[in-house]
Amino acid sequence: MKIVSRLTFPLMSRLRSWLLSCAAGVTLLSGAGCAGLQLTTIKATQQRPSNVAVYFKVQDAAGEPLAGLTADRFRIYEDDQLVSQYESKQTILNPEVAAVHYTLLLVDMSGSVSESGTGDALVEAVGTFTDRVEKQQRVGIYAFDGSPDLTPIVPFTDQAGSAKAGVQHLATFKPKDPSTNLNGAVVRALDELDTALGKATQPLKFGTLVVFTDGTDRANRVPAGDMQQHIKEKPFDVFAIGLGAEIQQDQLAKIGKSGTAMAADKNAITKAFDDVGTKVDARTKSYYLLSYCSPSRAGKHEVRIEAVVKNAPNDSERTGSLTDAFDATGFMPGCDPNIPPSFDVTRGDALAPPPPPTDKDKDKKLDVKAHVTVKAASPPPPHLPPPPAPAPTPKPAPAPPPAQDFTP
Repeated sequence: MKIVSRLTFPLMSRLRSWLLSCAAGVTLLSGAGCAGLQLTTIKATQQRPSNVAVYFKVQDAAGEPLAGLTADRFRIYEDDQLVSQYESKQTILNPEVAAVHYTLLLVDMSGSVSESGTGDALVEAVGTFTDRVEKQQRVGIYAFDGSPDLTPIVPFTDQAGSAKAGVQHLATFKPKDPSTNLNGAVVRALDELDTALGKATQPLKFGTLVVFTDGTDRANRVPAGDMQQHIKEKPFDVFAIGLGAEIQQDQLAKIGKSGTAMAADKNAITKAFDDVGTKVDARTKSYYLLSYCSPSRAGKHEVRIEAVVKNAPNDSERTGSLTDAFDATGFMPGCDPNIPPSFDVTRGDALAPPPPPTDKDKDKKLDVKAHVTVKAASPPPPHLPPPPAPAPTPKPAPAPPPAQDFTP
């Protein structure tokens, strides 16, 4: 009992969701616990007249993203009572109304790549990758060589299809320094991704870095340990694609914390890019914005969203659920579940404990708990009257002069 009393509310909710999934008859994986689905809350909100919306991601028991679920694949419970789909009018909204996903593709264009005859294969691979990912995300393409700075091939823009249109610029890239500043380029790319997300207007922001390289760092501008620490601290997915025999799998894994792919030669580059592109695309599509009309009209309630998946008619169901709380005070008829929700990003929903702060992070406002870049709080709107100035402190009265002694 003492152990339970120490659990935080989010942890208790997730433990409860896990138990409910296992209780639904899902088989167990050896050493892996319940083999159902994993639903993780990112943000939840309620607004009048009676709208409730939850943004979450769905993964299978192995942690792989699960994409393509429709609204009828989810069951909604309020206080453990099933809510009718007809009453709730539940729907999956386009996540772009609340969230934005950016992918920065960092391409090694050092002398060993640009002068090796792999240019055409690389341009084709990058074009295929961009064409896939840009349908769901905004994509920026940056090149690096031995120089300390990145070269923007296609910066992040709001113009659809801009990344694919600019891929051909890689074919004419000439390195300023034929060396390989891999460590420094990764650090710069993570910072560039962070800055670009900070300018986005959506309240929820997610970033992915994809690094392509054919070798190890030769420029020695940034220590490998500093690069790895930067990767660890940034709340972004990072994938790495390696080409040739110079870079080993264990070296590539130190960069690609979210996944890696190896290409033995230029003929395998497209396949490697396609493998990573598939993972990036699936991760984006595994995020869902479920909106519904609550039948509750007052008081505080618990909502449980359960996902139900069947791969074939005769397959057993795989299930998983999440729980959250909402306040129905003032709820009334007239709800339209298609109205975009308004998320409060100033209140974090903890997904993981934040890493210990470093000197570089002291002046940054980065919420690593929810994988959301949060801009510093805005000043009060200009139409609000300024706070009253403090009353001036009265000056103390001067002390009377000392009494004089007239004793003869």
